[in-house]
Amino acid sequence: MKILFDTNVVLDVILKREPFVATAVMLMSAVEERRMTGVLCATTLTTIDYLVSKAKDTNQARATVKKLLMLFDVAAVDSPVLQTAAESGFTDFEDAVLYFAGKRAGVDGIVTRNQDDFTAAELPIYQPDELLAISGLFRIHEQAAAYGRG
Repeated sequence: MKILFDTNVVLDVILKREPFVATAVMLMSAVEERRMTGVLCATTLTTIDYLVSKAKDTNQARATVKKLLMLFDVAAVDSPVLQTAAESGFTDFEDAVLYFAGKRAGVDGIVTRNQDDFTAAELPIYQPDELLAISGLFRIHEQAAAYGRG
């Protein structure tokens, strides 16, 4: 399963935002363990660099971006993606760019906590807990925990 992670899900992990962090960590762990292919929009990385630089410092921001680049594939943002996003039925341009970059990268769906931002989407849009449930990742995590590996 190839899933585009919305910026808010990644920030839940980086900023340890409760009550969302546990689910987001399980999803990112699935990417790290190669049980799911994770994709980030190129703009997600620039946003994370900016926010972590402001909250912490530039060195921490760059280290965070480098770690994400090792875990995730990156959906490119180029002129055709921007043009399609600008002409789309999305009300939020940033969400449209993320969506069309992911679609062009061949993702199977998007995981976000803001499903309402993607009402114009044709791809499946998942809440983090919903994606865990349908993918079986939650059961795998619980089984590993039961055997002392989680």
